[in-house]
Amino acid sequence: MRISKLAKVASLALAFGLVTGAPAHAVDLQGSGASFPALLIDACKAGFAQSSSHTFVYSSSGSGTGRTNSDRSIGDFWFTDAAHTAATKRASIIHIPAVAAPIALLHNLPAKTTLQLSAPTIAGIFSGKITRWNDPAIAADNNRSSSRVVYRLDANGNVRKDAKGNPIVLRTQTVTSRYTLPNQPIKVVYRSDSSGTTENFTNYLNKSAPTIWTKPRAAVFTTSFPGNINDPANLGRIVGAASSNGVAQLAGRTPYSITFAEVNYATANRLKVANVINPAGASVAPNSAGVSAFLAEAAMDANGIVSFDYATKEPGAYPLGIVSYMLADTKNPDAAKGRAVRELATYILSPKCAKDAGGDLGFSVLDGTFLKKAQALVARIG
Repeated sequence: MRISKLAKVASLALAFGLVTGAPAHAVDLQGSGASFPALLIDACKAGFAQSSSHTFVYSSSGSGTGRTNSDRSIGDFWFTDAAHTAATKRASIIHIPAVAAPIALLHNLPAKTTLQLSAPTIAGIFSGKITRWNDPAIAADNNRSSSRVVYRLDANGNVRKDAKGNPIVLRTQTVTSRYTLPNQPIKVVYRSDSSGTTENFTNYLNKSAPTIWTKPRAAVFTTSFPGNINDPANLGRIVGAASSNGVAQLAGRTPYSITFAEVNYATANRLKVANVINPAGASVAPNSAGVSAFLAEAAMDANGIVSFDYATKEPGAYPLGIVSYMLADTKNPDAAKGRAVRELATYILSPKCAKDAGGDLGFSVLDGTFLKKAQALVARIG
């Protein structure tokens, strides 16, 4: 009788997951999409598993793939760096602005001086109108006095705000730069694949320098390119590579090149990071404080889609800050997976992920009203 009772207890323990092994409620999730947030998502994998017992794999195949996979219900969650507004989007799919970071201008110049570029100059370079590094426009950007703003920051590295919601400025410095630029041709490296990063970058160019970058944003760089990219003058000088890693690697192998990608690709590829001169005339680095100041001026609609104010005069705003959206289903046929995706979104928004795992990678922690709106959207996942 005693042996029989022990056998029954053991069988019940196995049935309810009470013995060693994965808990009965553990869920394996499949994600895919944008490469921009991939390093953060991977960095948060272990912490999420420890806090929730769930696991996931994420394939960083591009924003276009993330949107397509969400249309086809391939996997459980998806990321895109640009809003999914196509007619193919399922009605139950919502946008959650979950990841914030800067798009950085990465270059392969030999000097140690920090390069700084204004919007018209950036548009001129990537459109092929500015072809040499000692062009007068680049020289003017880099031989001038500009302001640099130091904000009061909170524990997450974000800009603290006063009672009226205005960023608290500790001090503003005037910096005079001197940069002798090389008389060398500029090699432009662009994303050749469909990319939400590209869509955000070309939107910035079109909104910030519309007389130079005359075409609207597009996920494919060549679609938005304001001219003939196959013009003989551009061949061999403006070249493409797939993925953020691909453009950074190619730029790293190409002296006097410039590209756009996540800031964390700079070190591994021995690239330098440029500052961007914003509409207030300040030279701003692509860091958490600059992105935080820029997002404070952004608007978010009821669907979680963010509209950026590229003309903001906030002195320390980095105008190439972007958000990456998690696409999630509010009517998941598998209730357990729906709950697990909701837990994952909550974790990615938390400082444990965005700051502890993502701070050194260049990612920002969402806060304030922006965070509250994102959390309200997360609560709808199911």
